Amino acid sequence: MSLIQWIHFPPLGDERGSLVALEAEITFPFDIKRVYYIFDTKSGVVRGLHAHKDLSQVMVCLKGSCRVMLDNGLLKEQVVLDSPNKGLLIDSMMWREMHDFSEDCVLLVLANEHYDESDYIRDYNDFLKQVHS
Repeated sequence: MSLIQWIHFPPLGDERGSLVALEAEITFPFDIKRVYYIFDTKSGVVRGLHAHKDLSQVMVCLKGSCRVMLDNGLLKEQVVLDSPNKGLLIDSMMWREMHDFSEDCVLLVLANEHYDESDYIRDYNDFLKQVHS
């Protein structure tokens, strides 16, 4: 069983260029309640380092690349995000870490819920305890 769940967004466009439309229940797996993007990440910086109790997210690398490590408490997998028409679906109770950001990386994150600090698990040992309880 793989932790990596890809969502492919069909590119639209013509001779002028390309476009990707994200539409709930058509090209996207959930209603989007929060959107943010990460950019200008310094060399050697690791982002993420947390899990969510209930939140689901999709990460899309709009420009450049980064490596994402996913961990469900039993299995760890890594994948490189480097395409604006492919998203990585990350379900709840999945530890995530983002590494190796290219200098030009713009990482878009779309979530099914609004920000809620109480939904975060920021300590890896606490995450493991919750997964295995």
